[in-house]
Amino acid sequence: MSAALPGAPVLAAPAHDHAAPHGHPAPTLSSTPAEPAAEIAHPSSRSSHSGETLTDCDAVDLEKADKKSADGKEAGGASDESQSGGASKGPSSPKEEEDPFLVTIKGRESLNPHTWAVWYRWAITGLAGLLVLNATFASSAPSNLIASIITHFNVSQEVGILLISVFVAGYCLGPLLWGPLSERYGRRLVFLIVWLPYIGFQVGCALAPNIGALIVFRFLGGCFAAAPLTVSGGAIADLWDADRRGDALAVFALMPFAGPALAPIISGAMQVRGVDWYWIFWTLTLFAGACGLLIVFFLPETYVPYILVCEAKRLRKETGDDRWHAALEKKNNDGISGTLKRTVLKPFIMLFEEPMLLVITLYMSLVYGVVYLLFEAIPIVFEGRHGLNPLQSGLVFLALLTGGVLGVVGYVGFFNRQYMKIHRAIKPRMVPPEERLKPLLYAAPLFAVSFFWFGWTGAYRSISIWSPILSIVLLGACVLYVFLTGFNYLIDCYLWGAASALSINTVVRSSFGAGFPLFTTAMYNRLGIQGACSLLGGLAILFVPIPFLLIKYGKKIRGLSKNAVVLD
Repeated sequence: MSAALPGAPVLAAPAHDHAAPHGHPAPTLSSTPAEPAAEIAHPSSRSSHSGETLTDCDAVDLEKADKKSADGKEAGGASDESQSGGASKGPSSPKEEEDPFLVTIKGRESLNPHTWAVWYRWAITGLAGLLVLNATFASSAPSNLIASIITHFNVSQEVGILLISVFVAGYCLGPLLWGPLSERYGRRLVFLIVWLPYIGFQVGCALAPNIGALIVFRFLGGCFAAAPLTVSGGAIADLWDADRRGDALAVFALMPFAGPALAPIISGAMQVRGVDWYWIFWTLTLFAGACGLLIVFFLPETYVPYILVCEAKRLRKETGDDRWHAALEKKNNDGISGTLKRTVLKPFIMLFEEPMLLVITLYMSLVYGVVYLLFEAIPIVFEGRHGLNPLQSGLVFLALLTGGVLGVVGYVGFFNRQYMKIHRAIKPRMVPPEERLKPLLYAAPLFAVSFFWFGWTGAYRSISIWSPILSIVLLGACVLYVFLTGFNYLIDCYLWGAASALSINTVVRSSFGAGFPLFTTAMYNRLGIQGACSLLGGLAILFVPIPFLLIKYGKKIRGLSKNAVVLD
């Protein structure tokens, strides 16, 4: 695909119906005014790339368009919170039909990511997942080298552990900035802006002269690493309809803990071989640099409202007529206070207004904290109790990743197929969001079971080491299902407000991920392996009723909500 910078006439998008998406320009449009604006062609119009009916392929977008039309909003430009990239499929408003110079997707369907070739969308999804893997890999990369760092800088154990926590703490700040920016200036530009500083902070960590500088660079690196955690999910939502989004998010949901699971293996090998601690940061620099090249040359713009902005700029330049415009260019005229309320403050407002969002966020936060707690718990159990070295202990994290992979296979092969059957049976109506919670009916109780299993078998040398390892496999599968159902549920539940819901979800989750490692060692020393794991298992039991209650009463709760939708 083209590597044109954002703001160029067309951003790396498949343009011709009979050509591969790679390297082809958008079709040349007439300089005469476009037809009265409507969002997408007639339902009979099909993409020659994917073979899907544009209007029928996404019930969520259909419902979104109907809601917007009912509210009298412009269908041509998605709201800042739109997760579908603004490619609504409903009828246009009278205001749009009276404005022949409003650039919409009608007549430009090849610009809509939903029409791109399936293999091409999977390639972009894979790249988005790789960027998340890079960010989460960096979060835990120094974990098995903390002892060397403590010795080198002559600091305490708590300060050493802070190198993990402070990076994840950066995730709390980044989403509040990168999410709103991506919905104003597109996904690609945000990645281009953040990635060079992100690489630079890895270099800063490698060359840090003291522990203070290392901590500061780790925090700043986390702030910029939050961009893929925030924006990649939006890009995937831009690419896929409701049917296939489940499969894409299944792969994507694996990344937030695949990185933390793989990184300790690398740092453990370095520790065993006596490699200097700073080489882990040079490794991160090379990894980030490779991802940066992929962003520059292979990542297209996927956010439809911004793609239409670029198309409007192209038309103004080619025709000399400044009347051409896109809906996104006319947004954000409500002043600084209005902009803050609609972007930075809205996620916090939603958290306190929405009991569903609060409960799901707290549950996902507990699970996310547990993932980072394992960086301390696994060495305590497998090194301290079973005598493994750092490399062998790092390999135990593969059990967490294995569980996640098995979870993806189960979701794609069974749960999402069941969802797709329901979706196709009631199309074009929207499937109730509570259907997304079905996997959690099994994962929630098993998540609690995995803690008791891990603690009460890992604590005894007389029990085979494979028993606690298998418990981590189960834990990994449960973590995958909690993340996956949480992401899908929030997107389906809030639709055009999903960006704000996911943003505050990321902020709260990250605060748990940053905090849990700080007290893990003290908790395990004070309570013992059995007591600490039983405490975590008990907390997990408290959340077991949540999916059952939401499935039974979710529609009624959404009916009382200020932000959720009840279109099912």
